[in-house]
Amino acid sequence: MDFTGKRMDVVDAGGDIDYSDFQWFQNPPERPPPAPVPEPSTYVPNPNVIEQNETFIFALGAAPNVLYARFKQYGELGVLAWCSEFSEMIDHVKQLGFEGNMFVNTRAQALRTCEEILQLKLEIKMQIIVMYLSSQIARLRKFLDGEKNFEDYPIVDFPVDTRQYT
Repeated sequence: MDFTGKRMDVVDAGGDIDYSDFQWFQNPPERPPPAPVPEPSTYVPNPNVIEQNETFIFALGAAPNVLYARFKQYGELGVLAWCSEFSEMIDHVKQLGFEGNMFVNTRAQALRTCEEILQLKLEIKMQIIVMYLSSQIARLRKFLDGEKNFEDYPIVDFPVDTRQYT
């Protein structure tokens, strides 16, 4: 009695067939011809994308002048208000980049704007505003050029010497 459940009449024990005269792999299957390489298409951006990039280039180019005008008009609080508006513009620039619609000249203008803002001679005594402005610029720079380490940020000058507390 067989308890394995296997049928013995279909098991090949081998030894009966001689394969010595058989010629293996004489007729290989035909390979299909390689797929044609598509021609690289020239990217033609949507007119809305072109308009968006031109608008950002204009706004980024004017940003240092607007910041300086706000500082002259309202002082440090004008800089703080401008930082909030600049933060919104950074969000929109990032969205443009995530959608894949940012042009190289828009990116270059944004990086140039960051440099120009940091070169402005603004007498800001409230260090929290300097830190906020620097963080907004760092946020934009990190998005545009994450590998580069920028060292041109203003040095925070707190009026209290921290060494006397350590």
